[in-house]
Amino acid sequence: MKQSNFKKSLILTLAVATAISLAACAKKETEITDPSKLGGAGTKAPVTSATPAAAKKTTYPLKVKDATGKEFTFDKAPERIASVSPSETESLFAIGLEANIVGVSDYDDYPEAAKSKPKLGSITKPNMEAVIATNANIVITGVSMNAKAVDDLRAMNINVFKVDPKTLDEAINNIQTFGLITDHQEQAEKVVAKMKADRQKVVDAVKDVKQENKKKVYMEFAPGWTVGSGVFMDELITLAGGINVAADKAGWYEISEEKIIQQNPNVILFANGIVDIKSKKPLEEIIRTRGGWDTIDAVKNKRVIGLDQNSVSRPGPRLTDGLLEMAKGIYPELVK
Repeated sequence: MKQSNFKKSLILTLAVATAISLAACAKKETEITDPSKLGGAGTKAPVTSATPAAAKKTTYPLKVKDATGKEFTFDKAPERIASVSPSETESLFAIGLEANIVGVSDYDDYPEAAKSKPKLGSITKPNMEAVIATNANIVITGVSMNAKAVDDLRAMNINVFKVDPKTLDEAINNIQTFGLITDHQEQAEKVVAKMKADRQKVVDAVKDVKQENKKKVYMEFAPGWTVGSGVFMDELITLAGGINVAADKAGWYEISEEKIIQQNPNVILFANGIVDIKSKKPLEEIIRTRGGWDTIDAVKNKRVIGLDQNSVSRPGPRLTDGLLEMAKGIYPELVK
């Protein structure tokens, strides 16, 4: 599959969030700059269920740096928010900001209410006129927006806040960041608590699986494309107790069919609803009918399992739903 076709498939499912750090302080001016300060491995988030309610109110002015290193100063909670990335839109809706959202990308389809919001174009290069017309205080975007589009919007004095998470913790931090910026910390904490509980459920369920007994897993999220190390989808496989057979390479990449046969995965996971642009065949059919793949254990044992494409590819509030679904697919006897 050519890269241009891959991008078309991926654009419908993959939009990513941020590795922004937070640390609320009691000073008049609050500054967030260090990603290690919130929610990362081995760190303690400043907002927890045990934190007094008063501590969950945002203190303004608030300074926050986005994934590009640009510093933003918020004198108050933004009242008009545009989001041109499905993951970020889901996060904003989840923390109760529906009334503040004045526009979304053409691909934002969840929750249902997002479909009726004004459409602002592509997640890679939105319609500038449409964005300007929203009169948004802040425009939130993910990794898919290219650097030139960000620069062009900023040249028009539009506050583009770009995010880019590569781990589940960073996706969680993203939600907390939005809660802090918008003074919706308590709502964000409820979402985060649910995500952390989902993760813990999976970790507890597979913790006794010995290394030599772990299932070898192959993940295909678009025809001919898989996920290697260093990105959140690979982390989900590991958290679910699997061994990613494609982890010897980094990032998203085009597969070698022969290599997957040699790796002989026990479980093949794929994104439901994906259809190859050229052949018009569903992804599951493509996987099952590839030459020589009938010798792979996962195919022979009917362990080719479809997952909700958005839950596993959008690092937002449903990412741990995808983790649970993935874990059940790999170890149905352990994860209920």
